[in-house]
Amino acid sequence: MNVFDLSLKLNGFPLKEARSVLNAIQQLEKTAFHDYVEQQKKAIVNYHLAHNVYYKTLFKRLPYTTWDAVPIMTKQDLQQPLANRLSDGFTKKNTYVNNTSGSSGDPFVFAKDKFCHALTWSIIQDRFGWHKLDFNRSLQARFYGIPLDKKGYYKERFKDALTKRFRFSVFDLSDDALETYLEKFKSTDFDYINGYTSAIVQFAKYLKQKKVVLKTECPTLKACVVTSEMLFENDKLLMEQFFGVPIINEYGASELDLIAFQNQNDEWIVNSETLFVEILDDQDQVLPYGEEGRVVITSLYNKAHPFIRYDIGDVGILSKTSTLQKPQLQKLIGRTNDIALLPSGKKAAGLTFYYITKSIIEDDGNVKEFIIEQLDLQTFKIIYISTEKLSVKQTETITQEMEHYLEKGLQIIFERQPFLKRSDSGKLKQFTSLLPHI
Repeated sequence: MNVFDLSLKLNGFPLKEARSVLNAIQQLEKTAFHDYVEQQKKAIVNYHLAHNVYYKTLFKRLPYTTWDAVPIMTKQDLQQPLANRLSDGFTKKNTYVNNTSGSSGDPFVFAKDKFCHALTWSIIQDRFGWHKLDFNRSLQARFYGIPLDKKGYYKERFKDALTKRFRFSVFDLSDDALETYLEKFKSTDFDYINGYTSAIVQFAKYLKQKKVVLKTECPTLKACVVTSEMLFENDKLLMEQFFGVPIINEYGASELDLIAFQNQNDEWIVNSETLFVEILDDQDQVLPYGEEGRVVITSLYNKAHPFIRYDIGDVGILSKTSTLQKPQLQKLIGRTNDIALLPSGKKAAGLTFYYITKSIIEDDGNVKEFIIEQLDLQTFKIIYISTEKLSVKQTETITQEMEHYLEKGLQIIFERQPFLKRSDSGKLKQFTSLLPHI
């Protein structure tokens, strides 16, 4: 029985109809696809102008004339009750309602109409199918957060049982916990791993420490899909070595859809069927393929709630080989609010600090995990978990390298902790600026 599909159907999501629409889009030739995108962009704007009072207030130049005149939406625009943002005829009872994790600092509640949400699952199943993974049959080892209250905990465990998932909590990544995870893999025929990058990297480091290749202990394992957090190349190589399976990078947003997914040729393919993805500069102008800018996304099907030219808060590059029908994400650089402001006035991506530090302190396997916080213009705190405290030589080297790559006069504080604070969902924010919003 296809339990996963059945659970969606019983909850009112028309998966069969959504798959039919997705299949029809994927069969379009180049010219027909171009016409489809243009028609769908115009249709979704006009729908919300006609049926959504909230969206009308954002749209300064009525009526719709050209795409360039369509306003950019931000997460700050959505900081108001959901009822104020829903289109005519939609309520919390007849839509899919959820909330973002807040890892970007701007959490909010959102809604999708049920057909739009069914399309989301159709896209996800299609992409996982590229790697012979089937949500109805393939057993998933899930590295995610889980509610700690009794009701929420058992609700998630029940959902996991229905959808062929076994959940490993990311809130305890101690050696003792990771040993129990390894034992579970030895006794269970998992098909793939799926979850937050940082937690799965910790599991790979533990396997390295044990000199164990997971595929040897769990021969049924086919792939590992990481999501929600940055994937660094050296972490990918580590996981490939000690999992013994391909590592697949997923990029998505709960309020939108699956945004990009790596295929078997290691191409990070952007979802062009149900989303329209643009890269914009600071003046909201569309950048050519190959140039770095803000990731702005339009949901082409969500009638319950507008996400039109929505600035998701990320910075990325679409490769020069991209086309309208097959855009490819060359690089995801990080979040626009993860910016460090230096004493000289220079700005740097916060992940620069993380990457410099990572290359130094993880060489010997002593440091398990770490995050960086900017406390003021010149002060940065590195909070870390380790077997042994960092030596004076190591802390001096890190400080010198940061000054070498950025500028002199920075103060680096090192703070060893037994665990790192994660968001309620279990995500780990690698860099945080505590300065007023830049």
